[in-house]
Amino acid sequence: MTLGTTLPRAWLRGAALGVAFTAAAAAQLGAQVKELGVDTAGFDRSVRPQDDFYQFVNGNWARTAQIPADRGSFGAFVSLTDRSEAAVHQILDQAVAANGARGSDTQKLGDLYASFMDSARVEQLGITPIRPDLARIRAVNSAAQYPALFAAAAKTGVGYPFGVGVMQDAKQSDRYTVYVRQGGLGLPDRDYYLSSDARLQQARDAYVTYMETLLRLAGEPDAAGSARRVLAFETQLAQRQWDRVRSRNRDLTYNKMSIADLQKLAPRFGWTQYLGAAGLNTPEVIVSAPSYIAGLDSVLAAAPVADVKAYMLVRLLDNSAEFLSTPFQNAQFQFRGRTLAGLQQQRPRWKRGVGLVQRGLGMMLGRAYVEQNFPAENKAAMERLVQNLMAAFGQGIDSLSWMSPETKAQAHDKLSHITVKIGYPDKWQDYSALQVARGDLVGNLRAIGAYEWNRMTARLGQPVDRTEWGMTPQTVNAYYNSTNNEIVFPAAILQPPFFNPNADDAVNYGGIVAVIGHEVSHAFDDQGRKSDGAGNLRDWWTASDASAFQQRADALSAQYDAYVPLEGMHVNGKLTLGENIGDLSGLAVAYRAYRNSLQGREAPVIGGFTGDQRFFLGWAQVWRTLYRDASLRNQLLTDPHSPGQFRGNGPLVNNAAFYRAFGVKEGDKMYRPEADRVVIW
Repeated sequence: MTLGTTLPRAWLRGAALGVAFTAAAAAQLGAQVKELGVDTAGFDRSVRPQDDFYQFVNGNWARTAQIPADRGSFGAFVSLTDRSEAAVHQILDQAVAANGARGSDTQKLGDLYASFMDSARVEQLGITPIRPDLARIRAVNSAAQYPALFAAAAKTGVGYPFGVGVMQDAKQSDRYTVYVRQGGLGLPDRDYYLSSDARLQQARDAYVTYMETLLRLAGEPDAAGSARRVLAFETQLAQRQWDRVRSRNRDLTYNKMSIADLQKLAPRFGWTQYLGAAGLNTPEVIVSAPSYIAGLDSVLAAAPVADVKAYMLVRLLDNSAEFLSTPFQNAQFQFRGRTLAGLQQQRPRWKRGVGLVQRGLGMMLGRAYVEQNFPAENKAAMERLVQNLMAAFGQGIDSLSWMSPETKAQAHDKLSHITVKIGYPDKWQDYSALQVARGDLVGNLRAIGAYEWNRMTARLGQPVDRTEWGMTPQTVNAYYNSTNNEIVFPAAILQPPFFNPNADDAVNYGGIVAVIGHEVSHAFDDQGRKSDGAGNLRDWWTASDASAFQQRADALSAQYDAYVPLEGMHVNGKLTLGENIGDLSGLAVAYRAYRNSLQGREAPVIGGFTGDQRFFLGWAQVWRTLYRDASLRNQLLTDPHSPGQFRGNGPLVNNAAFYRAFGVKEGDKMYRPEADRVVIW
């Protein structure tokens, strides 16, 4: 459960954070009048804040800003990501020049980046680096070989019709287990295969063209026919997949079974052979979508072996295209960049190289990033702000009129056990087992894939490592992890407009403290609320309290269902519910924390705005975002976050403090009758 639109690929105890925000801490934050911290040049003063607050704060910015040609969207997150990317680029250039000692972090970072930037060698090698992988797929002649084929793909990061991972057991968070989940689609979502929408049909046609190009470049004799058959195969997978709303239901997706029961569920696939080849020594698994696994068994049994081989060739080529010669790179950009995201041009090679190292050696790179780019005082300031937010959240629990004392006690217990991680890990990932060589790009990627797979599978039977992070420090985002009951704030998000130590306190509370509140609220959203303080999936709610919560959640879903970002496309209120609860409650709790920090005083007027007004200005400017239509369409179908405009305005129509701050009255477009306003935490 994250703050921004980029989902992670991975993966100070709360009791010490009680009501500890003292007068001294408040004085430290508010002893002097600081700069406004709001981009007033971005305001559209022709719009009344009472009618469209997001447009009032960001309208002029939206008219003058431009989406970079190599981006599908642009806004605060992208701006900070660009800043992080530039800092990482400098680190990598230095590592290349240093030519560090063999086995050092500097050597591995520099050699991986250099191996990607050596475009002449990449062009010279062409498809040669993956010929052994192509040969392995082409050698398959029966369905009995699928388990070994899929296990080999898993170890190298290549997709196949399902996925596995070693993660904490959601009901026993102190142990690791194996999860089996649906997967295997080349398009972003099942709807891309199943919808009759003309634009998604165009995406399917472009996908067939892309697959045909890849297969032709790989020397397949009937590239066009194979591409059509792969689409038909993937469509059968899509027909059996759960949609994203059902897939985020933590109760429905927890289905523990023995390997014998898994074999009964999908009897024609060799699960014992697959798990053995994958190095997954486990007596049981948790299956997230049992009906999909059963349906997949039928699809694999009925499909001609030639079609499954063509499918696996496409998965391999699509996975590798970025690292092969120009024809492969261009084909991938034309489809994944231009068609699916609306990009106008390929990202410069150095940016793609930075992205490669981020994905492959992210924590190693993060250590260097923190040393050069994260002041210690930022972490200390964040710790103070978290203390204030946690105290305010506890007050919010006490104030709930719809919750019983029994459930409130459980909520307080969970709040008191939330772990807070700020900036960077206390313990850095050990990369000593990984070897990287300059001049062998695909070999390096295979080595990284094997290293990460072995690192993951080695967790089975070991104590849970709760020090691990699911995001790197240079990531502009934040997240809540339910099985660890933790909130995590990477270093790179602790910058303006989210956090500005030189800015007015109110704006920081509307920015980074609302981010803190957003992540804490995930512990109590429609899915996060299902876990207890130890991170175990357990129902700790009375039936009447659960019903009262659900009524409010349903009302919030209906509110967002009504938003129409693109003609004919609505926000999916159920898919985005968790993030919308995070925004709604996070903003409310951050406001309470802000008022606590004033200790009964009124903040000075700065730039003509009261403290309360500046708080909401800080909130709205964080969500300024421009989208290309293709990118926005993809987000609406696949992303649990609402588009920026609705993240900016959606919580405000339910927030009484916003009404007071800007004098919103009946007849104003931001007005919602008090009886219809949704308040959850």
